[in-house]
Amino acid sequence: MKEDSLAYKVYLEVRKKILSSQLAGGSRLVENFWAEKMSVSRVAVREAFMRLAGESLVEFGEKGGCFVKGMTIDDVKEIRELREILEIGALKILFAKKNKAIAKELALICDDFEAMVAKGYYGGACEADVKFHEKMIEGTGNARLIAMYKNSNIPLFHMRLGVVMDQMEDYQDTDKEHRAIVEGLATDNWQLAHSSLLRQLDRGEQEALELV
Repeated sequence: MKEDSLAYKVYLEVRKKILSSQLAGGSRLVENFWAEKMSVSRVAVREAFMRLAGESLVEFGEKGGCFVKGMTIDDVKEIRELREILEIGALKILFAKKNKAIAKELALICDDFEAMVAKGYYGGACEADVKFHEKMIEGTGNARLIAMYKNSNIPLFHMRLGVVMDQMEDYQDTDKEHRAIVEGLATDNWQLAHSSLLRQLDRGEQEALELV
């Protein structure tokens, strides 16, 4: 595999971990660790880190080292506003198109999320959470909206693996909210889906602000 392809593989993996909150702000990214983990050269890892830095997901310290970029209060508020614009907009498109198939796909992701939590695979649960929201966007079939969402690198910031035992209620609330969105889509109940998504966005914002 070419070096640029290897760098892209590392980029995708680290990006996924950051956006699903498995790598919290301030976490140091060690080249050797990722090179061994991904079976690639340090050059490929460095290229991946540079790309992530270009997307403002990581930053390089003044004395060296690469770190996951932390979020400020303004970051959290801006992310909350952007998610509402994009995700509520996506929900409107899904209802307008009356695409019942997307409800079934989202329900399967909910099942994956629930299973991961039950088994204690919290990293996998976080990734399923990200996948749920990405699938909502993808389900619209709107290429420009999909590109905008992916390019925005929006983290789902309300979970932190370091405090799993204190966050079990958060996982349970997330599952309930996701399933309510699915039910709303399946039964053409806009109010249920809309209010559930807004509740999740509000909760995520408040919990993230407590950690900033």
